[in-house]
Amino acid sequence: MQHALLYITLLLMACSMRAQTFSLDVRSDSLAYLVLREGDGSGALLSRWRLPYPTYGFDTGDVDGDGSTDAIVGVIKATRFHPVKARRLFVFKQVEGRIRPLWLGSKLGGYIETFRYVDGAVRCLHKVNDKYHVVDYQWGSFGPSKAHTLIENTDRQTAQSIFEN
Repeated sequence: MQHALLYITLLLMACSMRAQTFSLDVRSDSLAYLVLREGDGSGALLSRWRLPYPTYGFDTGDVDGDGSTDAIVGVIKATRFHPVKARRLFVFKQVEGRIRPLWLGSKLGGYIETFRYVDGAVRCLHKVNDKYHVVDYQWGSFGPSKAHTLIENTDRQTAQSIFEN
């Protein structure tokens, strides 16, 4: 009996540890779905999250440092705390084969031009007035917190070069 329980426990653990891959399925200029599939992204559909907003970016990485891959989606929308349509970041987790929101951001810094996941951080290229900033954000107690400013108050070309490296 103990061997059977151990076998079932190991089988359940193996099933729950299968690779899962996020992707973004853009249907129109104001509708996309965040998709979670088994394996490398071509496996069975596990979960889908409707994003009824224009999207401007997508990346994946372990944003909160828990060892699992999270999805970072750039959406354009107004929020309750910042009621102007702007570029926002949403971060989603995978929990037992389901997509769950980790952070649905209202505002980080200046206007987000673009973002990407780099070495445990979300790197953002911001525009503030006519100047550009590149900032790395790491997971804090409630959402992303500024971890490191790579450059600030510069021109777009310089900022873009630093953002990409």
